[in-house]
Amino acid sequence: MKIERIEVHKTKWEMKDIGSDTTSSLIYEPGATQEVSAHAIKIITDEGVTGEYVGGNTVGATQIGMMSEYLIGQDPLKREQIHNDVKRALRKYDKMGMGPLDIALWDLAGKYYGAPIYQLLGGWRTKLPAYASTFTGDRNGGLDCPQAYADFAVQCKEMGYPGFKLHVWENPGVDEIIGAVTAVRKAVGDSMVLMLDPASKINTWTDAYRIGKACDDNGYLWYEDPYKDSSVSAHGHNRLKGLLTTPLMITEHIRGLEQKVDFIATGATDYARMDAEYDGGITGAIKVAHAAEGFGLDVEMHSPMPAHRHIMASIRNSNFYEMSVVHPKTTVMGRSMDVYACDYRDGLDAIDENGCVTVPDGPGLGVTYDWDAINAHRVDTKVYR
Repeated sequence: MKIERIEVHKTKWEMKDIGSDTTSSLIYEPGATQEVSAHAIKIITDEGVTGEYVGGNTVGATQIGMMSEYLIGQDPLKREQIHNDVKRALRKYDKMGMGPLDIALWDLAGKYYGAPIYQLLGGWRTKLPAYASTFTGDRNGGLDCPQAYADFAVQCKEMGYPGFKLHVWENPGVDEIIGAVTAVRKAVGDSMVLMLDPASKINTWTDAYRIGKACDDNGYLWYEDPYKDSSVSAHGHNRLKGLLTTPLMITEHIRGLEQKVDFIATGATDYARMDAEYDGGITGAIKVAHAAEGFGLDVEMHSPMPAHRHIMASIRNSNFYEMSVVHPKTTVMGRSMDVYACDYRDGLDAIDENGCVTVPDGPGLGVTYDWDAINAHRVDTKVYR
């Protein structure tokens, strides 16, 4: 079997009542409209088996284009060889094009073998506990104060979520963040798992330390990407980790296997964050998961998508599915598009009564894409053959 053609369709979608702050984080903004894009990929073989994936970004799409000519004529089942060849070819770049291509190749493999990806990976879990991961805080009557976060956490707890993660405001005051950290714990009691993710918005290491002490005082499970080093300083986080009891969650912005292992080996994080789009696809993410397992650490998937359900179902050392980003006043999810023609969905109300999501059990990713909707939002197509 050989790859005969690759199609990359760029789409644009509008999200209502969504705006962005000056750092491009999505926020709740009544009356605003935010345009987001995604790329729908088809990898088509000479035997008629097709791998599909919808996601990615413009930078990644450029790299996909760079590598598509190489992939034409290749055996799509040789994912390990392809992964390492593409990794080398993109060594001067951020490698964001690897992930979408690899996910589509895994979808193709699952369809070829007639099995869901999690079974090809040796997976066994079919239900995954989820946590609610909020939008960035706003000043528009949504998540605009500590009490608003506390009220939303209670709502999520009542829906069945076992965990809740706060994303805070742009240019936040330290006391305001500490107030939210404290208010949420007080509102939900001791039975709900809580996490804090400032998304690298805190100005100084000292302020990050002060907020981390509030996480200690309120029994938070993890403290993620605290300050404005963009979460890449192994030394800085090692020092922070040594002074706090709350575990650190870093490496979302450290790309790939070797860099994450270096970060772990220096003792700069307690959890490894990984994303199939960011870290070389399903092939790359599984490597990270097993490497972390060798260090005795857990990994947690970043953001919701079918590929992440399959990965989580297939590894021992992972705890929660991130249902991001959710909000009490909008059902729109950050950067989400309605691209499925099946019953797959993510969103605030996508959990069952036990706070879990289900792993798709169809071949490949186990989802059916709505190509009528995708084509209706298509603004550009590139075909490689």
